[in-house]
Amino acid sequence: MDRTQDYQLVARLQAGEEQALRDLADRYGARIFQLAFRHMKNREDAEEVTQDVLMKVYRKVGSFRGDSALSSWIYRITFNTAMSRLRTNRLARLAAEERDRADAASESQENPRAERQPVDWNHMPDEELLRAQLRTAAVSAIAELPEIYRIPVVLRDIQGLTTEEASTRLRVKDQTLKSRLHRGRLMLRQRLEVYRSGLSLHRATISAAA
Repeated sequence: MDRTQDYQLVARLQAGEEQALRDLADRYGARIFQLAFRHMKNREDAEEVTQDVLMKVYRKVGSFRGDSALSSWIYRITFNTAMSRLRTNRLARLAAEERDRADAASESQENPRAERQPVDWNHMPDEELLRAQLRTAAVSAIAELPEIYRIPVVLRDIQGLTTEEASTRLRVKDQTLKSRLHRGRLMLRQRLEVYRSGLSLHRATISAAA
C-alpha cells in the first residue's frame, strides 16, 4: 500500500478526524478481517476482532512513530488481539466446563436415590463442590485480569511455559515478565481469598468431626 497515503491517514487519525476512522476501515478493514479469520476460524469472532483492532488503532495512533509500515503495525495489533480473544474464549470454555462439573456434583449430592458410599472424610461432596466453584471462579478471575497481567499468568500457570519462554513470547525482559506475573498472581489471590478461606474452614470442620 502507498506509504504516502498511510502517513496522511496517520496524521488525520492523530488529529482526531472522524472521517479518518472510516477511511481506515475502508483501507484496512478487509485485510484485518482476513487475518483475524485465519486465526479465529469463524466469521463472528473475526468481525469482532476487526472492530476491536480498528478502535485500538484509532486510540493508539498517537504512539505510532513510523519506524515500520503502518500496515505492519496494524497487522501486529490484529495478531495480538486475535490471540488475546482466543485465550479468553478458551478460559470461557474452561469456566463453562467447571460450571457443568459443579452442577453435576450438586445434583448428585441432592439426589436421594444415589448409591450410598462409605464416607471418605478427605473427599467430602461439599468440599468437591467448593473446589469446583473455586476452579470456576479462578478461570473467571483470570479472564477479568488486565491483559498485561492476564497473559503472563496464562502462559506460565496454565500453558506451563518457563519464564524464558514466556518472556520471549511477549518480547519483554525476564524481570518484567516476573513482575507482571507476580502482580497478576496477587490480584488473583485477592479475588479468590473467600474460596480459599472456605476450604480451610471446611477442612477444620471435618477434622473436628473426626
